[in-house]
Amino acid sequence: MAPIGDDAVKSLQDLVNKLESRVKELEDRIQHASGGTKHSADEGVRMILMGPPGADAVGKGTQAPNIKEKFSCCHLATGDMLRSQVAKKTPLGREAKKIMDQGGLVSDEIVIGMIKAELENNQECKGGFILDGFPRTVVQAERLDSMLAERKQKLQHAVELQIDDGLLVSRITGRLVHPASGRSYHKVFNPPKESMKDDITGEPLVQRSDDNAEALKKRLVTYHQQTSPVVGYYQRTGIWKGIDASQEPGQVWKSLLGVFEKQKAPNGSLLSKITGR
Repeated sequence: MAPIGDDAVKSLQDLVNKLESRVKELEDRIQHASGGTKHSADEGVRMILMGPPGADAVGKGTQAPNIKEKFSCCHLATGDMLRSQVAKKTPLGREAKKIMDQGGLVSDEIVIGMIKAELENNQECKGGFILDGFPRTVVQAERLDSMLAERKQKLQHAVELQIDDGLLVSRITGRLVHPASGRSYHKVFNPPKESMKDDITGEPLVQRSDDNAEALKKRLVTYHQQTSPVVGYYQRTGIWKGIDASQEPGQVWKSLLGVFEKQKAPNGSLLSKITGR
């Protein structure tokens, strides 16, 4: 059989692009008609989202809801999860509160137990999950893998939002917060309409005490010391991906979509299968 020429490849590429666009259009229509994106557990996402202190500055606060909406999955931020379990007075929550009241650190077993409980009981987790703030150590990563293996599941992605420490410090030290609502602003990147006042209520904005440069630099040192071994662990398992978080939020989202697309099409595009290129 004669090899396919460049003109034929171009024609095939145009045809495949049109077909893929048409398929996407039909999928979007189906999803819209059914009231949103629906995924089975196998089609969902199972991932860890890592990033340095200051979720707003690296974009975790923006990207996690985007991922959650795309996959109809749950966002498990360990701090929020812990507070929720304590408030609900679940057995794990009562155990955690007892430890915290004594000034201790909540054990890995309790946190893993809380994650497992969410995966089993939270309907949002049927479409998968985003873990935010856990694991922080290799031991925690290994215990998480073991718990998921018991459920016959594996992590698909460990995404690290990366940003230069100096840039992060400049972003965070300009952050302003409205204490009552949690709304955040930035002196340079997202200033309030009126200096030091919340746009909605007009109430005063404050700068968090741990948002000063010296405190942040210490937190960054701790973060890098903790995260480096965890990144190494996931690099060895082949699921780690670093994304430049200094980009515009829309570009960061495109990078994330690229990670998910590679998962969906590990064997290459339809065109590459046709042409062998």
